[in-house]
Amino acid sequence: MPEAPKEKPKPTDYNYSVAENNKKKLEFIEDVTKNADEVQKRVLAEILSRNAHVEYLNRHGLNGHTDRDTFKKIMPVITYEDILPDINRIANGDMSPILCSEPISEFLTSSGTSGGERKVMPTIEEELGRRSLLYSLLMPVMSQFVPGLDKGKGMYFLFIKCETKTPGGLLARPVLTSYYKSPHFKERPFDPYTNYTSPNETILCQDSYQSMYSQMLCGLCQNNEVLRVGAVFASGFIRAIRFLEKHWGLLCHDIRTGTVNPLITDPTVRDAVTRVLKPDPDLAGFIESECGKDSWQGIVTRLWPNTKYIDVIVTGTMSQYIPTLDYYSNGLPLVCTMYASSECFFGVNLNPLCKPSDVCYTLIPSMGYFEFLPVHRNNGVNNSIDMPKSLNEKEQQELVDLVDVKIGQEYELVVTTYAESPTHSSSTVIEVFDAIGPLEIKIVEAGTFDKLMDYAISLGASINQYKTPRCVKFAPIVELLNARVVESFFSPKCPKWTSPGLKQWSNNIN
Repeated sequence: MPEAPKEKPKPTDYNYSVAENNKKKLEFIEDVTKNADEVQKRVLAEILSRNAHVEYLNRHGLNGHTDRDTFKKIMPVITYEDILPDINRIANGDMSPILCSEPISEFLTSSGTSGGERKVMPTIEEELGRRSLLYSLLMPVMSQFVPGLDKGKGMYFLFIKCETKTPGGLLARPVLTSYYKSPHFKERPFDPYTNYTSPNETILCQDSYQSMYSQMLCGLCQNNEVLRVGAVFASGFIRAIRFLEKHWGLLCHDIRTGTVNPLITDPTVRDAVTRVLKPDPDLAGFIESECGKDSWQGIVTRLWPNTKYIDVIVTGTMSQYIPTLDYYSNGLPLVCTMYASSECFFGVNLNPLCKPSDVCYTLIPSMGYFEFLPVHRNNGVNNSIDMPKSLNEKEQQELVDLVDVKIGQEYELVVTTYAESPTHSSSTVIEVFDAIGPLEIKIVEAGTFDKLMDYAISLGASINQYKTPRCVKFAPIVELLNARVVESFFSPKCPKWTSPGLKQWSNNIN
């Protein structure tokens, strides 16, 4: 994912500024992780002291205490549903300090790809600065493994969603829409690491077709300058490549003639693309030759020959896209740079060129207060939590601090942020029972999961945040899948299930 710069390099000492900035960012990572427990104590004390008089903390009787022991003893670990009445009060216009002493600036919406309904989470203005800080760490880390990234451009497919307003007048929108529409992104000074092929106007276009078309057009026009490509999730990048498969003829016409397709009607987008687009019959012919071949294997490296890696999330549900990405890219490194959610940005990958199965993230202790709930398994079944819920007293006592996690133990992350009360982060919880019946496997038509993504986007999900759900219960989605079944098969006996990847991923907490 792209990063947000903090300072504009001076033209006279450009090389020095890049190297110096990288050094400072790496020193920051070293400092906060080396002193993780002290940083965590400070973060918690800061959160509790500034919010000492908010309604939620007083409701539980914290009475101004800021020490960790009292916090752990008195404050329960809760989930979204526990504070939903408070969230609704804020959404309806209650401006009193309910969850936070700072004014709630907006609501961040989840993707809603599992249950079909998006959650809204309150946030405060300063969280944008905290997210920008984490973004600013990514390229200094990456530059240690791939030098020269400041000498070219990044081709990232980034999108926004239409925002809504709550009854009380606060904006509700996905976290990345919030970031891309903020001054931290829109008014960023020039920085070699945030030099993208997509003009801001193409990213900020609310029409997903126009945004995708114009970003792809600009990326093709600058193909030899591109050193890295990506999107937020693997599914988003593959969607971009499949868009190219369908529309390369139109794109080549625009490149050959130096004109923008009339389907692009947004005047700001047309103006921005026109500044990039120049008539180039040779480039158009080259793209037509490559896209017209029978095989699209390696199309990424064929069209963007200087690409060093693909920057997308390929962990969790995104791992299913790894073979497709390998096919399109001829095996370019797949880089997962950061660990984040709508609730909180957590950490960075300090070994970004590792295999996807070996990805682990180092939590940045200044981002929030982190605790860990041990997950106990019996024959591969999660016996700690069967669904996200408030913890009972025994489970609450099991919470482990950041510096006390053990290698080889599996945990569920619990986070206390500056903007809201202690709550589970969005994490995968396995429910799979002691025994289940024979499996039914349903084969669906080609393109079904593209249709599923289209449907989720039509309901308000962001292309940036969309994740193919592992389990669906939302009736319209179930109906969509069942309507496209072509064959069904039953396994001959009950399956025996063991936890996949538990051993190889046991070091995922740093």
